[in-house]
Parts: sequence; structure tokens; C-alpha cells
Amino acid sequence: MKSIYVVGGGASGMMAAISAARSSQNHYKVILLEKNEKLGKKLFITGKGRCNLTNACDRDVFFENVITNPKFLYRAYNQLSAYDVIDFFEQLGLRTKIERGNRVFPLSDKSSDVISVLKNELERLNADIRYRCEVSDILVMNGSFQGIKLKNSDGVLYGDAVIIATGGLSYPLTGSTGDGYKFAKRTGHTITDLSPSLVPLYVAEPYIKDLMGLSLKNISITVRAGQKKIYEDFGELLFTHFGLSGPVILSASRYIIPYMKEKEKLTVSIDLKPALTYQQLDARILRDFEEFKNKQFKNSLSLLLPNKLIDVIIPLSSINSEKQVNSITKEERQNLVNLLKNLTFTVTKPAPYNQAVITKGGIDIKEINPSTMESKLIKNMYFAGEVLDLDALTGGFNLQIAWSTGYLAGKSASERMKSLS
Repeated sequence: MKSIYVVGGGASGMMAAISAARSSQNHYKVILLEKNEKLGKKLFITGKGRCNLTNACDRDVFFENVITNPKFLYRAYNQLSAYDVIDFFEQLGLRTKIERGNRVFPLSDKSSDVISVLKNELERLNADIRYRCEVSDILVMNGSFQGIKLKNSDGVLYGDAVIIATGGLSYPLTGSTGDGYKFAKRTGHTITDLSPSLVPLYVAEPYIKDLMGLSLKNISITVRAGQKKIYEDFGELLFTHFGLSGPVILSASRYIIPYMKEKEKLTVSIDLKPALTYQQLDARILRDFEEFKNKQFKNSLSLLLPNKLIDVIIPLSSINSEKQVNSITKEERQNLVNLLKNLTFTVTKPAPYNQAVITKGGIDIKEINPSTMESKLIKNMYFAGEVLDLDALTGGFNLQIAWSTGYLAGKSASERMKSLS
């Protein structure tokens, strides 16, 4: 019997295997090779363990959020859109919900439930799932896929098609160690520059550690390379012991990293009160100062800022913490307003791959057929998911790429098998 091998049991791999197996009708066997002891290890930790499945936005908004090679995804997305993904999981028995920013989550808030329904569907379809199977090489002859070599094995698994869905380099402890790039390179494919993306950022300011654990909602950020504005966003931010994290920072990192090589000064300015103009914020502070006019400056900001932030803002404001509020000058107050609208940090580097949501870069999409996900160089060799040079912002868009490309790769491989039957 003919066989389709899927290498990698993550989001794109499981979708590819399901897509292929649903069309089998006993024409071929689908074999999923996973080097871990279970499926979906990276999927398990996505969305802080809640699994942001996709984004319930329309087609145009989806492509606005795909940063690298969006046009390549047109066919794959048309085959399996965000709404198709929601329907797919609902039909598998996974109830979903839509939260802020159109983010789609399982109703249970458990990523394990997502993995469970995918695994159950694979088993229902009689897909052959093989755990602890680490692939060492992909065998090619006369420009066509021939078989797979496993690590610590002398034998060859001969097959008729292979789908490489091994992920990137992000979260390597989950098994994403760049295997797919090696297989692709050995078979003549080009790998574009790789870097961690959607990562926290390290900053130079020593007082960052005093803010560790503080989460701020409804703030806005402006990122600059030198004097050039390169990114703006609004949302939630988290301070860590080494720098900045949270949704707005993860998305900002995608734009910052290319500038790292240019050695430009990179800064992130936080507007702590974006809903207020400078004049409105000044008026608000004046009202607070009137209420606390007989107190010291250090005790006058409790209605405006969280305590951790007050302890940092006071020394940065250059206003003596012991100074009576009623003696603070207009110039000092306006400097405080400016500080609250432009709390600026200097970026030193991105966090490493073990904290990256995705990998930027991958297999050059010029060498992949966007209508099938098949290699233009090697017949019967398909690619899906993060291993490709595709990436998007946070909000479920990267998982949507995984589902769409996995679905199309599986469907295309199955159609090829049927044509050979």
C-alpha cells in the first residue's frame, strides 16, 4: 500500500495527517512520525496554556497581520480559513469562544483539549502515529522523495510522499530544533535568515528589575530606531526582571529584530495614559495635586499609578520625593506629564529562541508551490507550518498559518496518491 509520511506531530503536522487521512479511502496509509513521547508539545504551551486557536477576523485583516510573504498564503487560506478552523474544531467536539481582539480559544481554556480532539480524530481515521521516532534524513532519488532514515536505526522507511512539519527553532525543549531546515537544505532548498520572533525584549535601564511582574493594560507604545518610528501599538504590557514582554512587545519584536544588525539605538516609549492628551493629563494631575496639596510628592500619585510604578517614576521625574505637593512648579509638573506619556527604555537585545513564540525566516517560499505546498525542487515532498518562511503577529495568526498550510499539504499529498492508484 502507498504511504504518506508526516514528520512532526505539532499543529501543522497533525492537521496535515488528518487532511490526508480523511481522503484516504484505503488508497494509502498515513504515518505520523513524532520524536517526542506525545503529540503537540508546543501547542500545549501556546497562549499561556490556553491555546489561541485562530483569529475570528475577516480575510483582509488576517493578511494584514501576516508580515512575511502573505501572498503565498492566499491559496492555503482559501482552502481553510479562520472560520473553517473554528468549524473544524467544533465538529470534533471542541467548543470555542471569542475574546478581545477576536482571539479564539477553547471554551475550557485548556490547550490539552485541543490536542486531545486532534489525537482522537487521527486515531478514528486509523492514522499510524509513531512516537519517539526521530528522523535523521530524507532520502531523495532522481528529484523525487524515496524514504526516511530514523536516528539510531539502519533501516529505511520507504514511502511515496512526505510532509515536513517540524516547526522552527522556537521553544526547542518542545522538540523544535530546526530539523526541517536541515532536511530542506540537504535536499537543495534555500533557508532564509533565521531569528527568534515574537519575543520579550531585554532593556538597558537597571530599574527594570523594580518593575518585575507589573502588568499594564490599555497602554500604547512607540518603537524607534534612532529617530525613525518603526512600530506603534496599543494593549497590554508586562515588565520582567530583564525587560519588557506582553502582547504589544511580542508584536513589536518582529519589527525590531531586523534593525538589531544595523546597530541603531532602539527604544520603546510607553504612553501610560494614551486616552488623555498632554493637556488633559496635566489637568488630571493638577486635580490630584489639589487633593494631596499638603502631602509630600511621593504620596501624591496613588490615584494615578500602581505602587511599583510610582517608586520608579518619582526618581525619574527629578522632583524631590519629600517635596510638598503645593510647592511643585508648573515646569516640574509638565516634565512629569512628559515622563508619563514617554516612559522610555533602551532595547539591548531580543530574548533567545527558548522564549520565542515563532521563528522568523525558513524555507524560501519561491521553492514551494503555493497551490499545493509541494517543493518545486523535489517531487512528492511537501512542507507545512513554521518551517516555511512565513510569520505573523500575535493573536492566533501563526496557528492559522499552521492549520491552513498543513491542511493544504495533506490534501495535495492525498490527491497525488489517488492519481497514482
